[in-house]
Amino acid sequence: MELDPGLASLLAGLVGLLVGSFLNVVIYRLPKMMELEWERECASLRASSADDVAALPEVQPIDTQAEAIPSARFNLCVPASRCGTCGHQVRWYENIPVLSYVFLRGKCSACGVRLSLRYPIVELATAFLFFYCIERWGMGVQGLAWCGFSAAMLTLAFIDWDTTLLPDDITLPLMWAGLLAAALGWIAVPLYASVVGAAAGYLSLWTIYWAFKWLTGKEGMGYGDFKLYAALGAWFGWEALLPIILISSLIGAVVGIAMKLMKNLREGGYIPFGPFLVGAGFAAMFFGPQAILQTIMGPWGR
Repeated sequence: MELDPGLASLLAGLVGLLVGSFLNVVIYRLPKMMELEWERECASLRASSADDVAALPEVQPIDTQAEAIPSARFNLCVPASRCGTCGHQVRWYENIPVLSYVFLRGKCSACGVRLSLRYPIVELATAFLFFYCIERWGMGVQGLAWCGFSAAMLTLAFIDWDTTLLPDDITLPLMWAGLLAAALGWIAVPLYASVVGAAAGYLSLWTIYWAFKWLTGKEGMGYGDFKLYAALGAWFGWEALLPIILISSLIGAVVGIAMKLMKNLREGGYIPFGPFLVGAGFAAMFFGPQAILQTIMGPWGR
């Protein structure tokens, strides 16, 4: 029996709430997992012998949801979520997307410390994106592909904003998924345009990076930005690259100026570029790259 389109979209939104709850875990823990791995690699390189490597102490990760963790295991599943202040383990009924936050009034049930509003925001944003994708493309491979795209992009935006990292574990699969989706006809982008878009996206920012570094001696962006732009090129084709970079640069400049005026810039006076690429990617998904270009450039964009 074919599922009613409206019911399918609603179901996708509910699934999005659950996925959003998991994305909150990924957003915080994946960068920590990367840092722990780097620490282990550096310690291994410093070790003078294999025996020294074996004798290295286990690194005890610190989770804002679990300040005191007895186990050295730390991944997306272990340890269970805990309050970062009192160590209270979050029970299942305290981990229901959005509802638990409302029921608990945004506070830990044990110590009353204020919980971040980001948790329900990420959950609701994921629910909206999943609802939109299934409403627009249907409960098929195309709709599911764009749901996956949305989840990855949302995760990258928050990770980059927090840490200035764009993990290869997300950017590279996102790029390959775009190429695969184009090859299988799951998205309305020809494979040729997808391949050229991925290559041009990476090489264009790579060229700008080295030109800026040669002229100023400073690094204006990271390699993660190249890979994210390549992924956007894979999903939208090479013709979308100009609209995407224009809108991301415009929004980034506006936000950067506003943060500077309010003296909210971080140490070093930088802001990550990834969230603005993500925002432009979502704009391209909602409105189409050409609509963005015409809006920005007016008559010259036609």
